[in-house]
Amino acid sequence: MQELGIHTAKILIITGREDTGRLIHSMLRLAGYAQTQLAVGAGDILSLSAEFRPDLIVLDAASPAMDTFVLLEQLRTHAGNGVPVPVLIFGELNTSAKARALALGAKDFLPEPFDHVDVTARARNLLESRRLYERLTTQSLYMEERFSARNRELDDTQIEILERLASAVERRDDETGEHARRVGENAALLAREIGLPQDEVELIRRAAPLHDVGKVAIPDAILLKPEKLTLDEYELMKSHTQIGARLLGGGQAILLNLAEQIALTHHERWDGKGYPMALRKWTIPMPGRIVSVVDTFDAITHDRPYKASLSIYEAVEELEALKGVQFDPDLVEAFLKVLEREGYIRRKHLSR
Repeated sequence: MQELGIHTAKILIITGREDTGRLIHSMLRLAGYAQTQLAVGAGDILSLSAEFRPDLIVLDAASPAMDTFVLLEQLRTHAGNGVPVPVLIFGELNTSAKARALALGAKDFLPEPFDHVDVTARARNLLESRRLYERLTTQSLYMEERFSARNRELDDTQIEILERLASAVERRDDETGEHARRVGENAALLAREIGLPQDEVELIRRAAPLHDVGKVAIPDAILLKPEKLTLDEYELMKSHTQIGARLLGGGQAILLNLAEQIALTHHERWDGKGYPMALRKWTIPMPGRIVSVVDTFDAITHDRPYKASLSIYEAVEELEALKGVQFDPDLVEAFLKVLEREGYIRRKHLSR
Protein backbone atom coordinates (compact mmCIF):
# COMPACT_ATOMS: atom_id res chain seq x y z
CA MET A 1 0.00 0.00 0.00
CA GLN A 2 1.51 3.32 -1.07
CA GLU A 3 1.05 6.46 1.07
CA LEU A 4 -2.24 6.34 2.88
CA GLY A 5 -3.95 7.27 -0.42
CA ILE A 6 -7.70 6.95 -0.23
CA HIS A 7 -7.72 5.88 -3.87
CA THR A 8 -5.07 3.15 -3.58
CA ALA A 9 -5.97 1.26 -0.38
CA LYS A 10 -7.58 -2.14 -1.02
CA ILE A 11 -10.38 -3.15 1.35
CA LEU A 12 -12.01 -6.58 1.36
CA ILE A 13 -15.41 -6.97 3.05
CA ILE A 14 -16.31 -10.56 3.96
CA THR A 15 -19.87 -11.29 5.10
CA GLY A 16 -22.71 -13.75 4.85
CA ARG A 17 -25.24 -10.91 5.07
CA GLU A 18 -25.38 -9.30 1.65
CA ASP A 19 -27.44 -6.25 2.63
CA THR A 20 -25.15 -5.45 5.56
CA GLY A 21 -22.06 -5.92 3.42
CA ARG A 22 -23.39 -3.66 0.69
CA LEU A 23 -24.10 -0.94 3.27
CA ILE A 24 -20.50 -0.92 4.50
CA HIS A 25 -19.26 -1.20 0.90
CA SER A 26 -21.28 1.89 -0.08
CA MET A 27 -20.01 3.91 2.90
CA LEU A 28 -16.38 3.14 2.10
CA ARG A 29 -16.82 3.82 -1.64
CA LEU A 30 -18.47 7.17 -0.89
CA ALA A 31 -15.49 8.04 1.32
CA GLY A 32 -13.20 7.57 -1.68
CA TYR A 33 -12.01 3.99 -1.18
CA ALA A 34 -12.40 3.02 -4.82
CA GLN A 35 -10.75 -0.39 -4.45
CA THR A 36 -13.28 -1.88 -2.03
CA GLN A 37 -14.47 -5.40 -2.80
CA LEU A 38 -17.39 -7.33 -1.28
CA ALA A 39 -17.31 -11.10 -0.80
CA VAL A 40 -20.64 -12.65 0.19
CA GLY A 41 -20.81 -16.18 1.63
CA ALA A 42 -18.15 -18.66 2.66
CA GLY A 43 -16.82 -19.27 -0.89
CA ASP A 44 -13.10 -19.53 -1.58
CA ILE A 45 -12.14 -16.58 0.61
CA LEU A 46 -8.47 -17.50 0.88
CA SER A 47 -7.97 -17.55 -2.91
CA LEU A 48 -9.82 -14.26 -3.23
CA SER A 49 -7.70 -12.67 -0.50
CA ALA A 50 -4.45 -13.95 -2.03
CA GLU A 51 -5.45 -12.58 -5.43
CA PHE A 52 -6.85 -9.25 -4.20
CA ARG A 53 -4.04 -8.62 -1.65
CA PRO A 54 -6.11 -6.37 0.66
CA ASP A 55 -4.68 -3.69 2.93
CA LEU A 56 -7.67 -4.04 5.28
CA ILE A 57 -10.19 -6.84 5.85
CA VAL A 58 -13.66 -6.04 7.21
CA LEU A 59 -15.08 -9.29 8.58
CA ASP A 60 -18.61 -10.19 9.67
CA ALA A 61 -18.70 -12.04 13.00
CA ALA A 62 -22.48 -12.49 12.97
CA SER A 63 -22.86 -14.52 9.79
CA PRO A 64 -24.15 -18.07 10.41
CA ALA A 65 -22.64 -19.13 7.08
CA MET A 66 -19.05 -18.60 8.24
CA ASP A 67 -16.86 -19.66 11.18
CA THR A 68 -15.30 -16.30 12.02
CA PHE A 69 -12.48 -17.68 14.14
CA VAL A 70 -11.42 -20.34 11.66
CA LEU A 71 -11.42 -17.71 8.93
CA LEU A 72 -9.37 -15.32 11.08
CA GLU A 73 -6.76 -18.02 11.66
CA GLN A 74 -6.58 -18.84 7.95
CA LEU A 75 -6.39 -15.20 6.85
CA ARG A 76 -3.59 -14.53 9.30
CA THR A 77 -1.41 -17.15 7.64
CA HIS A 78 -2.36 -16.47 4.01
CA ALA A 79 -2.47 -12.66 3.72
CA GLY A 80 -0.08 -9.80 4.24
CA ASN A 81 3.23 -10.72 2.61
CA GLY A 82 5.00 -10.45 5.96
CA VAL A 83 3.14 -7.31 7.06
CA PRO A 84 0.00 -8.07 9.13
CA VAL A 85 -3.26 -7.17 7.43
CA PRO A 86 -5.53 -5.48 10.00
CA VAL A 87 -8.97 -7.01 10.47
CA LEU A 88 -11.96 -4.88 11.45
CA ILE A 89 -14.73 -7.01 12.97
CA PHE A 90 -18.44 -6.13 12.82
CA GLY A 91 -21.33 -8.04 14.36
CA GLU A 92 -22.12 -8.69 18.02
CA LEU A 93 -19.50 -10.56 20.08
CA ASN A 94 -19.35 -11.13 23.83
CA THR A 95 -16.24 -10.28 25.87
CA SER A 96 -14.63 -13.71 25.63
CA ALA A 97 -15.27 -13.88 21.88
CA LYS A 98 -13.69 -10.44 21.45
CA ALA A 99 -10.63 -11.55 23.39
CA ARG A 100 -10.34 -14.64 21.16
CA ALA A 101 -10.74 -12.51 18.02
CA LEU A 102 -8.01 -10.13 19.19
CA ALA A 103 -5.69 -13.05 19.87
CA LEU A 104 -6.28 -14.26 16.29
CA GLY A 105 -5.34 -10.92 14.75
CA ALA A 106 -8.43 -8.70 14.87
CA LYS A 107 -7.48 -5.05 15.46
CA ASP A 108 -10.78 -3.28 16.10
CA PHE A 109 -14.53 -3.77 16.36
CA LEU A 110 -17.25 -1.90 14.46
CA PRO A 111 -20.52 -1.54 16.38
CA GLU A 112 -23.93 -1.78 14.74
CA PRO A 113 -25.96 0.13 13.66
CA PHE A 114 -23.31 1.65 11.43
CA ASP A 115 -22.43 5.32 11.35
CA HIS A 116 -20.70 6.63 8.21
CA VAL A 117 -18.15 8.69 10.15
CA ASP A 118 -17.35 5.81 12.51
CA VAL A 119 -16.93 3.28 9.68
CA THR A 120 -14.59 5.47 7.64
CA ALA A 121 -12.60 6.73 10.64
CA ARG A 122 -11.88 3.23 11.93
CA ALA A 123 -10.90 2.06 8.46
CA ARG A 124 -8.61 5.05 7.97
CA ASN A 125 -6.91 4.56 11.37
CA LEU A 126 -6.15 0.92 10.66
CA LEU A 127 -4.90 1.65 7.16
CA GLU A 128 -2.63 4.42 8.40
CA SER A 129 -1.20 2.22 11.17
CA ARG A 130 -0.50 -0.55 8.67
CA ARG A 131 1.14 1.83 6.23
CA LEU A 132 3.47 3.19 8.89
CA TYR A 133 4.25 -0.31 10.17
CA GLU A 134 5.00 -1.39 6.60
CA ARG A 135 7.35 1.56 6.07
CA LEU A 136 9.13 0.86 9.34
CA THR A 137 9.55 -2.82 8.47
CA THR A 138 10.82 -2.00 4.99
CA GLN A 139 13.27 0.54 6.34
CA SER A 140 14.54 -1.89 8.99
CA LEU A 141 15.13 -4.60 6.37
CA TYR A 142 16.94 -2.09 4.19
CA MET A 143 19.18 -1.07 7.07
CA GLU A 144 20.01 -4.68 7.91
CA GLU A 145 20.98 -5.40 4.32
CA ARG A 146 23.07 -2.25 4.03
CA PHE A 147 25.02 -2.44 7.28
CA SER A 148 26.47 -5.24 9.38
CA ALA A 149 25.38 -5.65 13.00
CA ARG A 150 28.69 -4.11 14.09
CA ASN A 151 28.40 -0.77 12.30
CA ARG A 152 24.65 -0.33 11.78
CA GLU A 153 23.51 3.19 12.75
CA LEU A 154 20.11 4.82 12.84
CA ASP A 155 19.96 7.48 10.12
CA ASP A 156 17.65 10.49 10.01
CA THR A 157 15.16 8.77 7.72
CA GLN A 158 14.57 5.92 10.15
CA ILE A 159 14.25 8.32 13.07
CA GLU A 160 11.67 10.30 11.13
CA ILE A 161 9.66 7.15 10.42
CA LEU A 162 9.69 6.20 14.10
CA GLU A 163 8.66 9.71 15.12
CA ARG A 164 5.81 9.72 12.59
CA LEU A 165 4.67 6.31 13.80
CA ALA A 166 4.63 7.61 17.38
CA SER A 167 2.70 10.69 16.27
CA ALA A 168 0.15 8.59 14.36
CA VAL A 169 -0.38 6.41 17.43
CA GLU A 170 -0.89 9.47 19.63
CA ARG A 171 -3.41 11.04 17.25
CA ARG A 172 -5.79 8.16 17.87
CA ASP A 173 -6.59 9.49 21.36
CA ASP A 174 -4.96 12.95 21.17
CA GLU A 175 -6.30 15.01 18.26
CA THR A 176 -3.28 17.34 18.22
CA GLY A 177 -0.72 14.54 18.27
CA GLU A 178 1.43 16.74 20.52
CA HIS A 179 1.52 14.46 23.57
CA ALA A 180 4.57 12.52 22.36
CA ARG A 181 6.53 15.70 21.60
CA ARG A 182 5.68 17.23 24.98
CA VAL A 183 6.74 14.07 26.79
CA GLY A 184 10.08 14.20 24.97
CA GLU A 185 10.68 17.85 25.82
CA ASN A 186 9.66 17.51 29.47
CA ALA A 187 11.68 14.32 29.88
CA ALA A 188 14.75 16.22 28.62
CA LEU A 189 14.09 19.09 31.03
CA LEU A 190 13.80 16.65 33.94
CA ALA A 191 16.91 14.74 32.87
CA ARG A 192 18.85 18.01 32.76
CA GLU A 193 17.46 19.03 36.18
CA ILE A 194 18.87 15.90 37.84
CA GLY A 195 22.28 16.48 36.28
CA LEU A 196 22.47 13.94 33.48
CA PRO A 197 25.12 14.71 30.82
CA GLN A 198 23.93 16.71 27.82
CA ASP A 199 24.35 13.83 25.38
CA GLU A 200 22.11 11.63 27.57
CA VAL A 201 19.59 14.47 27.88
CA GLU A 202 19.41 14.72 24.09
CA LEU A 203 19.01 10.95 23.69
CA ILE A 204 16.12 10.95 26.19
CA ARG A 205 14.49 13.87 24.37
CA ARG A 206 14.48 11.87 21.13
CA ALA A 207 13.65 8.45 22.60
CA ALA A 208 10.89 9.41 25.06
CA PRO A 209 8.28 10.30 22.37
CA LEU A 210 8.31 6.63 21.34
CA HIS A 211 7.16 5.42 24.78
CA ASP A 212 3.64 4.45 23.60
CA VAL A 213 4.51 3.19 20.11
CA GLY A 214 3.16 -0.24 21.10
CA LYS A 215 -0.37 1.20 21.15
CA VAL A 216 -0.32 0.78 17.37
CA ALA A 217 -1.55 -2.76 18.11
CA ILE A 218 -4.33 -1.74 20.53
CA PRO A 219 -7.82 -1.51 18.95
CA ASP A 220 -9.65 1.82 19.04
CA ALA A 221 -12.52 0.03 20.75
CA ILE A 222 -10.26 -0.38 23.77
CA LEU A 223 -7.95 2.62 23.44
CA LEU A 224 -10.85 5.10 23.22
CA LYS A 225 -13.35 3.30 25.44
CA PRO A 226 -14.97 5.89 27.75
CA GLU A 227 -16.04 3.30 30.32
CA LYS A 228 -13.83 1.29 32.66
CA LEU A 229 -11.98 -1.48 30.83
CA THR A 230 -12.81 -5.10 31.52
CA LEU A 231 -10.05 -7.31 32.92
CA ASP A 232 -9.39 -8.80 29.47
CA GLU A 233 -9.31 -5.35 27.88
CA TYR A 234 -6.96 -4.03 30.56
CA GLU A 235 -4.58 -6.94 30.05
CA LEU A 236 -4.54 -6.19 26.32
CA MET A 237 -3.94 -2.49 26.99
CA LYS A 238 -0.99 -3.31 29.26
CA SER A 239 0.60 -5.34 26.47
CA HIS A 240 1.49 -2.10 24.60
CA THR A 241 4.66 -1.89 26.71
CA GLN A 242 5.97 -5.24 25.50
CA ILE A 243 4.74 -4.70 21.94
CA GLY A 244 6.55 -1.35 21.80
CA ALA A 245 9.74 -2.92 23.14
CA ARG A 246 9.57 -5.62 20.46
CA LEU A 247 9.03 -3.04 17.71
CA LEU A 248 12.03 -1.03 18.87
CA GLY A 249 14.26 -3.90 19.94
CA GLY A 250 16.95 -5.89 18.23
CA GLY A 251 18.97 -3.00 16.86
CA GLN A 252 22.47 -1.72 17.60
CA ALA A 253 21.75 2.02 17.69
CA ILE A 254 21.93 3.61 21.15
CA LEU A 255 18.80 5.67 20.52
CA LEU A 256 16.69 2.62 19.66
CA ASN A 257 18.01 0.70 22.66
CA LEU A 258 17.02 3.57 24.93
CA ALA A 259 13.59 3.88 23.30
CA GLU A 260 13.06 0.12 23.79
CA GLN A 261 13.92 0.43 27.48
CA ILE A 262 11.54 3.37 27.95
CA ALA A 263 8.68 1.68 26.10
CA LEU A 264 9.05 -1.41 28.30
CA THR A 265 9.42 0.28 31.71
CA HIS A 266 7.47 3.56 31.72
CA HIS A 267 4.49 1.91 33.48
CA GLU A 268 6.55 0.33 36.26
CA ARG A 269 5.84 1.79 39.71
CA TRP A 270 8.09 2.80 42.61
CA ASP A 271 6.07 0.46 44.92
CA GLY A 272 6.48 -2.53 42.59
CA LYS A 273 2.82 -2.68 41.53
CA GLY A 274 3.38 -1.60 37.93
CA TYR A 275 3.77 -3.59 34.73
CA PRO A 276 4.93 -5.57 32.83
CA MET A 277 7.69 -6.79 35.23
CA ALA A 278 6.62 -5.38 38.63
CA LEU A 279 10.03 -3.73 39.13
CA ARG A 280 10.58 -1.69 42.32
CA LYS A 281 12.40 1.54 43.17
CA TRP A 282 15.90 1.73 41.70
CA THR A 283 15.52 -1.52 39.75
CA ILE A 284 13.43 0.54 37.32
CA PRO A 285 15.83 2.14 34.81
CA MET A 286 16.19 5.89 35.27
CA PRO A 287 14.82 6.75 31.78
CA GLY A 288 11.67 4.73 32.52
CA ARG A 289 11.23 6.52 35.86
CA ILE A 290 11.65 9.91 34.19
CA VAL A 291 9.10 9.22 31.47
CA SER A 292 6.65 7.77 34.00
CA VAL A 293 6.47 11.15 35.77
CA VAL A 294 6.25 13.42 32.72
CA ASP A 295 3.91 11.10 30.78
CA THR A 296 1.42 11.00 33.63
CA PHE A 297 1.62 14.76 34.17
CA ASP A 298 0.98 15.49 30.50
CA ALA A 299 -1.81 12.92 30.21
CA ILE A 300 -3.77 14.33 33.17
CA THR A 301 -3.37 17.97 32.12
CA HIS A 302 -4.78 17.54 28.60
CA ASP A 303 -8.23 16.43 27.45
CA ARG A 304 -8.69 13.01 25.93
CA PRO A 305 -11.87 11.52 24.40
CA TYR A 306 -12.42 9.46 27.53
CA LYS A 307 -11.53 12.01 30.27
CA ALA A 308 -11.35 15.71 31.07
CA SER A 309 -8.08 17.36 32.02
CA LEU A 310 -6.97 18.53 35.45
CA SER A 311 -5.59 22.00 36.15
CA ILE A 312 -1.82 22.37 36.59
CA TYR A 313 -2.19 22.64 40.36
CA GLU A 314 -4.54 19.67 40.56
CA ALA A 315 -1.97 17.68 38.57
CA VAL A 316 0.80 18.82 40.94
CA GLU A 317 -1.26 17.61 43.90
CA GLU A 318 -1.72 14.27 42.11
CA LEU A 319 2.05 13.91 41.60
CA GLU A 320 2.73 14.79 45.22
CA ALA A 321 0.12 12.29 46.44
CA LEU A 322 1.77 9.52 44.39
CA LYS A 323 5.34 10.48 45.33
CA GLY A 324 7.05 7.41 46.75
CA VAL A 325 4.08 5.25 45.69
CA GLN A 326 3.92 5.37 41.90
CA PHE A 327 6.84 7.71 41.24
CA ASP A 328 10.45 8.14 42.31
CA PRO A 329 10.11 10.85 45.03
CA ASP A 330 13.34 12.59 44.03
CA LEU A 331 12.17 12.85 40.42
CA VAL A 332 8.82 14.34 41.46
CA GLU A 333 10.63 17.02 43.48
CA ALA A 334 12.96 17.72 40.56
CA PHE A 335 10.04 17.97 38.13
CA LEU A 336 8.25 20.47 40.39
CA LYS A 337 11.38 22.61 40.22
CA VAL A 338 11.24 22.34 36.42
CA LEU A 339 7.60 23.46 36.42
CA GLU A 340 8.46 26.42 38.63
CA ARG A 341 11.42 27.46 36.49
CA GLU A 342 9.35 27.19 33.31
CA GLY A 343 6.68 29.43 34.84
CA TYR A 344 3.86 26.90 35.23
CA ILE A 345 3.67 27.11 39.03
CA ARG A 346 4.93 29.36 41.78
CA ARG A 347 7.11 28.17 44.66
CA LYS A 348 4.53 29.04 47.33
CA HIS A 349 2.16 26.44 45.83
CA LEU A 350 4.62 23.56 46.06
CA SER A 351 3.87 22.85 49.71
CA ARG A 352 0.08 22.87 49.36
